[in-house]
This record gives sequence, structure tokens and C-alpha cells, in this order.
Amino acid sequence: MADFNIPQKDWYSILGANPTDDIQDIKQKYQKLILMFHPDKQKPGLSEGEAEQLLQKFIDVDQAWKILSDEKSRKEYNLQMRACELKQSWPVDAHVTLDDMNWDTDAECYTYSCRCGGEFVLYQEDTQEAETVVCCDSCSLSIEVQKVT
Repeated sequence: MADFNIPQKDWYSILGANPTDDIQDIKQKYQKLILMFHPDKQKPGLSEGEAEQLLQKFIDVDQAWKILSDEKSRKEYNLQMRACELKQSWPVDAHVTLDDMNWDTDAECYTYSCRCGGEFVLYQEDTQEAETVVCCDSCSLSIEVQKVT
């Protein structure tokens, strides 16, 4: 299974673009924004905080262009975004922590009772992620288990 790093920023929204935009549309949006946020184009007398925010926007716009202008990195980024969407779109009925679950020594897994009478089962090897979605063994309900750090 592919190991996807979940993107931290939405490069498309930073440029005001969509994944379906062609490279020329993205380039035009980039050029407009890079001029708008360029440090040399800023008004004198900006507070340090405002200058810092504009510089960060400039850096983000530049980084977005570097990722989206290269066909290979754009495809990889689109795959990461899709993986993130699929992970986030799972319907979750409750949020629990690992501490809320019961450890079953014999089966070497965590269990949590479902309202239908079934159980949510989480095996030790699946506890590495900060958050894991677990389905009930009897019905269609699911819970998100958060690892306590």
C-alpha cells in the first residue's frame, strides 16, 4: 500500500485555482499573486506583523507554483489530496480515545462496545496512527479512535 504524506497546505486554494485548471490558468493566477505579495511591492509603513503575513503569502504562492507547475509533483500532490479526501470522508459516529477502550489480553487488541451490541476492535499494530477509524463488527457504525499522547 502506498505511503501518502498528507499535504499540510492546499496549494490550489493558495493560488485561487482548481485541480481542473490547465497550467496556463494556474500560471496567470500565480503571476498576479506573486506580484501582489512581493516584498518590493509593499507599501512603506506596514507593521512588522503585516509585513510578515505578506511575506508568508509570497512564500506560499511561490511554493504552490513550484509544486503545481511541475507535472510530476502536481500528480503526486493530487494523489495526496485524494487520499486525504478519502480518509476524511469516512462517516464517523463517535470519537473516543485509546484510553476509553478496553485492552483484551488474550486477543491482544482493544475493544469498545457498540450501541448495537457489537464491538469495535482495534489491533495493537493499528494503533501507530494518531487517529484511526474502526468499524463495528456487527453494524455499519464507525468510530474514530484517537491516540493519547
